[in-house]
Amino acid sequence: MSSAEGADWAGKPVLRIAGDMGILVEFGDAYAPAVSNAVLAFDAAIRQMTLAGVIETVPTFRSVLVRFDPLELPFDRLEARLGAMLAERDWYLAPPPQGRREWVLPAVYGGASGPDLAEVADLAGLREDQVAGAHSADPLTVAMLGFSPGLAYLGQLAQNWNIPRRTGITPGVPAGAVLVAVRQTVLPATPIPTGWRQIARTPFRGFDPRRSPPFLLSPGDLVRFQPVSEAQIAGFDMDEFMKGQP
Repeated sequence: MSSAEGADWAGKPVLRIAGDMGILVEFGDAYAPAVSNAVLAFDAAIRQMTLAGVIETVPTFRSVLVRFDPLELPFDRLEARLGAMLAERDWYLAPPPQGRREWVLPAVYGGASGPDLAEVADLAGLREDQVAGAHSADPLTVAMLGFSPGLAYLGQLAQNWNIPRRTGITPGVPAGAVLVAVRQTVLPATPIPTGWRQIARTPFRGFDPRRSPPFLLSPGDLVRFQPVSEAQIAGFDMDEFMKGQP
């Protein structure tokens, strides 16, 4: 992808003050694949550098929050270092971060596991029997985690999946629900209320406080859903599933 094709960011990356312990590095004003690519690559680069005083980085759809200890790392020094990093390359064209994992997650589409599949098919211009194949055809990138523990935002689906969220909220959508709207897929690891539409459900859980680390999916990972039947996931065991993962 060239910068001309690089989609919907406004101008160059921008550094913004985020309180007395944070700097926000903005790569665009909305989600776009090139913006997300820049966010993930820049976040990975910060994590790899050895700069005492950086507490954590938080990648989002369009920016990276860098939290730091101002008693150990002066603001001016961090600002200069981040500015120099931004000038080193075109981050929108940077290669994907090394070490990202590729997940194949079983998912049951339709029925009780996907109560909104028929509605989504109509909105996306598909037949009901086409939804599972269309949704699972290509791997999706974990753009960010947020809203609830381990909830992953995955992008990006084809243009016909640009369907709106509901105006109302569905309470208590279960963990593992595969939710879609605005060309994205959301995969919650805990029950949540949501206005997104549920087309499937997976027994995979991306968050377990008893596990170390408790979060399995990371920004930059690839996720491909594999349509299966209810019978095929009967007795699914997360520990056994994880033994087969890279």
